[in-house]
Amino acid sequence: MKETLKRWIPRPLHPPLRRLRAAFRALFGRYFAYNTRVDAELESFTNCANVQDLPPISRYWSDKYLIPMLEPFGFTNAIEFFRIRIAEICRAHPSETVAIASVGAGECAPDINIAEWLLEVGIRNFSFECLDLNPELLLRAKAAAEAKGVAGHFTFKAFDINRWKPAHDYRVILAFQSLHHVLELEALFVRIQAALHPEGLFMTDDMIGRNGHQRWPEALRLVQELWKELPDKYKYNHSLKRFEKEYENWDCAITGFEGIRAQDVLPLLKTYFHFDTFVVFGNVIDIFIDRAFGHNFNPENEWDRAFIDRVHAIDVAGIESGRLKPTHIMAAMSKRPVARTRVHKHLTPEFCVRTSREAV
Repeated sequence: MKETLKRWIPRPLHPPLRRLRAAFRALFGRYFAYNTRVDAELESFTNCANVQDLPPISRYWSDKYLIPMLEPFGFTNAIEFFRIRIAEICRAHPSETVAIASVGAGECAPDINIAEWLLEVGIRNFSFECLDLNPELLLRAKAAAEAKGVAGHFTFKAFDINRWKPAHDYRVILAFQSLHHVLELEALFVRIQAALHPEGLFMTDDMIGRNGHQRWPEALRLVQELWKELPDKYKYNHSLKRFEKEYENWDCAITGFEGIRAQDVLPLLKTYFHFDTFVVFGNVIDIFIDRAFGHNFNPENEWDRAFIDRVHAIDVAGIESGRLKPTHIMAAMSKRPVARTRVHKHLTPEFCVRTSREAV
């Protein structure tokens, strides 16, 4: 049949028709690939009982190193960071209901936490609009908000944030561990920029390392060197349910949206927004304190603590020298230029962007 049709089509039309066929294949290939990722993302988070659960060794590292770094900024974690700035805005506009959008909100645990705290300190002039791809998670969020007595301050909308079209502006837009799941970051940032009040804040706590949460070559070499020191009992991957004699630089974005464009988050934030507060941290340490391998470490064990201490020191030396680039960000941004960006030491957005794809 194909050959019969080909005989009847004039030869000069063959090249443009081949290009048209290729374009259609590419278009529908991307469409089906995108929808397959959507299905994988929905299944992953619907079946996860607590997407924020971290191993005890992560708490050890955070208490010893991260919190002391954050305290000079007036907060000790991302939730406190969001709370404080939202409270400032609500108090500055007492006659206004401060509109807050939370993109990729999931089960909305941080948003509900913030709402509870605001009410506890006597602030009631706020409303959350929580947006997420997964309707099942938003149903859980709605039930949780009702149970906590804050449902009157919330609305929930289930849709793909890659297609978000805001209907009005917001004094605050939050992205809590959601940007690294977004494929169309440019489109999202354009919409956030358009939806953000001229004096508003866009705040995020997110991942800014390599796509799929892989390590760049300069960090991977350090991980592999450290891996050789580890007894086998530390090499079980709890996320993938397997033992890794040799560390595999696993790409988490293979099937879903986990880290799909993480490495583009910081460069694009620099392009679209102005940083009011910019705090970054972590790289090699992630491997040893996160969900996959972190459960193998016991903070009660002296050897385990000493190992984590040493990995942290390697990270700090690498990041502050510029040899390594940070993988985590907490930031508050505006549409307008700011007089001064608050940063930790010399770790400015410009210093922390990885400009080369070559190993350092």
